[in-house]
Amino acid sequence: MNSPFISDVPAAQAHDAWREARAAAGCPARVGTIRVPVGEAVGRVTAEPVWARRSSPAFDSSGMDGIAVRAADTVGASETTPVVVTDFEVVDTGDPLPPGYDSVVMREHVHHTPGGAELRTAVPPYQHVRSIGEDISAAELLLPEGHRLRPVDAAASAAAGVLELSVRRAPIVVIIPTGDEIRPIGTELRPGEIADTNSVMLAAQAREAGCDVRVTAIVADDPAAIAAAVRTAAAEADLVMLIAGSSAGRDDYTARVVAEAGTVAVHGVAVRPGHPVVLGTVAGEKGTPILGVPGYPVSAALTFDIFAAPLLAELEGAAPRERPSTTARLARKLPSVVGMDDWVRVRLGRVQDHVVATPLPRGAGVLTSLVRADGLLVVPAGVEGHHAGTEVRVELLRGLAEIDRTIVAIGSHDLVLDLAASALRATDPLVTLASSNVGSLGGLVALRDGLCHLAGSHLLDPATGEYTLPYVERLLGDDAAVIRLVHRDQGLLVAPGNPLGLKDIDDLTRPGVRYVNRQRGAGTRALLDHELARRDIDPAAIPGYAREEHTHLAVAAAVSAGRADTGLGILAAARAFGLDFVPVAQEPYDLVLRAADVSHDLLAPLWTLLADPAFRTRVEELGGYSCTQTGERIR
Repeated sequence: MNSPFISDVPAAQAHDAWREARAAAGCPARVGTIRVPVGEAVGRVTAEPVWARRSSPAFDSSGMDGIAVRAADTVGASETTPVVVTDFEVVDTGDPLPPGYDSVVMREHVHHTPGGAELRTAVPPYQHVRSIGEDISAAELLLPEGHRLRPVDAAASAAAGVLELSVRRAPIVVIIPTGDEIRPIGTELRPGEIADTNSVMLAAQAREAGCDVRVTAIVADDPAAIAAAVRTAAAEADLVMLIAGSSAGRDDYTARVVAEAGTVAVHGVAVRPGHPVVLGTVAGEKGTPILGVPGYPVSAALTFDIFAAPLLAELEGAAPRERPSTTARLARKLPSVVGMDDWVRVRLGRVQDHVVATPLPRGAGVLTSLVRADGLLVVPAGVEGHHAGTEVRVELLRGLAEIDRTIVAIGSHDLVLDLAASALRATDPLVTLASSNVGSLGGLVALRDGLCHLAGSHLLDPATGEYTLPYVERLLGDDAAVIRLVHRDQGLLVAPGNPLGLKDIDDLTRPGVRYVNRQRGAGTRALLDHELARRDIDPAAIPGYAREEHTHLAVAAAVSAGRADTGLGILAAARAFGLDFVPVAQEPYDLVLRAADVSHDLLAPLWTLLADPAFRTRVEELGGYSCTQTGERIR
């Protein structure tokens, strides 16, 4: 095997091992220093203390528009015994305090008369006077070494007479994408080929961290070629990032290449995603750290956060940048694997008095889970997971003010919610509709437990033939309202031309027909089970019944890719993937919420949107939707 795992090292121990390896290889502890004009220094880190060269203000100055007076001349002034001063000078904010005067009276408090300036209040010495050095005193320590400069720091330095600053230069990061299947972005991809999106993402993360970034040409799965690219990159880089090839597959050469070019400190870290990361060094005139980045995009992004970002901050002599965090309640059960720190992406919103965290899909290749994430939570290696409602600590990727304006929808998946989310954001950038797909029943349970604002549901009750309302009655009682979102067509999604000639549910038992199902608790699954029961068909007679997907689009994708012949879903999903559609039923899709929340200010933009004729037209253009009752309260 080309890349055997050395061990699953806990993250903290991996950091220590990598640091020791860098020291042993002679890797520079800090990047070099440069001098830059103060106006160009923002974002860089000070390489030495910054001492004030002059005071600010450099003279006693007026802090207000008004008149400069001697405080002693105002003694006894009051509303009943005003004092008229004749010895004064008019000053504006920032003017030097004229010699002989020790106070300033605001213009609003001065009544000018032919005899002078009438004052109705006595003023103390140095009122509204900025003394020399009030802000900065000459020879004062303004900024310490290791301080990342902000705009206010640049302004303060300029005020203190410091026009050039000694800072750490930007670390140089060289990114090497590898893989026979990897192609530059913009290339027309053939089956088996993958666009080089990881380089785009990692380069942007490095630039955001203040680095200069170079991305090399894509290197094929050839150990000699990869080794040559690594040595060339190490000669100029402060950190080399080698993408893909860090696992244990046939063409995974990263660990072997790093071992031959220098030292492998760690291969295999107890984090998920990101488990097969390689940490090492490259030998040369100076040692160079190298990070073997897993090829899956979520693993790659989190590997940067966990390992690259702290190293880059250390090279600049600065503290690692930390995101703010908050406490949140989990919207649903979160299982985890013991023995690994599990980094989970979550959507966030405030429901009642609590921030609620809804876990997103956790696959290492599900890049959209990072796109949609509002926060990250870590399930520690020694914990098997958390139950729904458990309070957890979440690292914020969005501000709490934005999270407070988030409508949390949990339940059945529907494309209209995605369309609504985009339309709401276009109208008001501060409003977010965050929907999580757990099935209709899961959404109603989450609403009952106070973990969402809305539950999307189209759950058919076999006993009554009604949708949603019987379940609302059982789970929520009288404390619930139901708003009709749409009526929609459900049917069998099939390949273009319907090559198997499927006509209805009965055909699912035909030999050779591969079905893909929705997850338990989904309304679409309940519809299928109802139709099977009506026909007296045993689910075990349907090949693929146990195979589950969590959205209509995922079902459509499976059929489009040929992994399944058919699955039950909505017409809009069929259209999205260019599939044909065999109608089975038309059903209502509803939004369930607490009755008191119908008038909640947070939901008002959604109700306005549902009443908008232009929005309803856009919904019906998706195909398979009717908006005749959209926005109508049915309970």
